[in-house]
Amino acid sequence: MRIPARFAPVLFGALLSAIMVALVSAFVLAVSRGIHAEFPALWLQSCLTTWPVAFAAVTVVAPWVRKVVGRLTA
Repeated sequence: MRIPARFAPVLFGALLSAIMVALVSAFVLAVSRGIHAEFPALWLQSCLTTWPVAFAAVTVVAPWVRKVVGRLTA
């Protein structure tokens, strides 16, 4: 299955935000509450509640970041 190229920015935002939310929420949860039997369920709940916010942020902020990077690089 291939996704049309016009959806590349949305797919990029979805994948980047999902990966970042998974990593960061696991780290924060492990540091704040430790790793225990309920960790996987808490981690999944954390991911599912924070991913929509991260996806919206990445989607909105990415074009601005690309402009800033373009101005800062040669």
